[in-house]
Amino acid sequence: MDSIEILNVVSRWVHIGTAIVVVGGTVFMRFVLLPAAEPLPQAEHDQLRARVMGRWKIFVMAGIALFLLSGFYNYVAVSIPKHHGDKAYHALMGTKILIAFGVFFLASVLVGRSARFEPLRRERKKWLLILLALAFTIVLISSFLKVTGV
Repeated sequence: MDSIEILNVVSRWVHIGTAIVVVGGTVFMRFVLLPAAEPLPQAEHDQLRARVMGRWKIFVMAGIALFLLSGFYNYVAVSIPKHHGDKAYHALMGTKILIAFGVFFLASVLVGRSARFEPLRRERKKWLLILLALAFTIVLISSFLKVTGV
C-alpha cells in the first residue's frame, strides 16, 4: 500500500469517524439528554445546558473542521478522478454537500450564543430532529453513491 492509498484510507476513516461521533452525539442529545433534563427546575436545567453546550461545542466545531478537510480531500483527490464526467454522481454529491452546509449551520447555531438565533435554540428539540433528518439524508446519499457508484 503506497502513501496515497494510506492517506485515502485515513481521510475516509476521519470522515466516517467524525460522522459517527457527531451524529451519535446529536441522537443522544435529542432523545436521551433533553428528555431527561426537562423535569429539572429551570435554574438547574439552564446550568446543565450551559455545561453540556460548552463541551459539546468543541466536538461540533472540531467535527465541522474535520468534515470540511476530509470531505474536500475525498472529493477532489478520490471521487473526481474516479467519476470524471459522471453527471449523476456529481449532482448527488453536490446535493449532499449543500445539505451538509445546512447541517453545519444548524449545528453551529444550536451550540452558539448569538442572540439572533435564540429563537431556534428555544426550539432545540425540533431543530435537532431536523438536523438529524438532514444528517441521515446525507448518509443515505453517501451510501447510494458508494454502493452504486452511479
